[in-house]
Amino acid sequence: MDNRFAKVLPVNLLPSVCVNPFQIIVRWKNTHASKYSMTNNDVLRKVRYIFDYEDSKMMSIFAHAGKKVSREEVSKWMKKDDDPEYLSMNDELLATFLNGLINEKRGKREGEQPVPEKKLTNNLIFNKLKIAMNLRADDVLEVLELSSFRLSKHELSAFFRNPSHKHYRECKDQVLRNFLKGLQLKYRSAWGEANQT
Repeated sequence: MDNRFAKVLPVNLLPSVCVNPFQIIVRWKNTHASKYSMTNNDVLRKVRYIFDYEDSKMMSIFAHAGKKVSREEVSKWMKKDDDPEYLSMNDELLATFLNGLINEKRGKREGEQPVPEKKLTNNLIFNKLKIAMNLRADDVLEVLELSSFRLSKHELSAFFRNPSHKHYRECKDQVLRNFLKGLQLKYRSAWGEANQT
């Protein structure tokens, strides 16, 4: 086997009999793919980065949805997964934050406020971000194209259908990750340019 691969591959895979060294790489990716799935903390970190929110602003957004959180909690949610002080964020907390983001960006609607979901999916996260940014289908497609990811309007609409609808489609991490990347390219870049003028 080419020594170049021996330097980068996990030791437990090196003894494997393999005609083609690239097969080992595929095996390693498949074995460890779950480690790279998006978490609620990833989404929260990304939104914070996109809009350059400080701790006080993050706390304010939670408050917009009727939830009081401490600066310490925000700090722990922002930490990397391997940090001893890392605090995992559950679905209901992220749903609360996204509801608060909608109120922050669009204004708080009168009357009863939406109850944060106890179980979130990528589809719901995607939709809440779309609503918060007041994006139409064409706008969302443009954001995705900024990260070199393309979908048709038909494919996009399937993400926002009722799960019981026959054309409903599960939103995979790849789609949500590219949407967040596109938002970063669109809004973080715009924020940076505004500060330079």
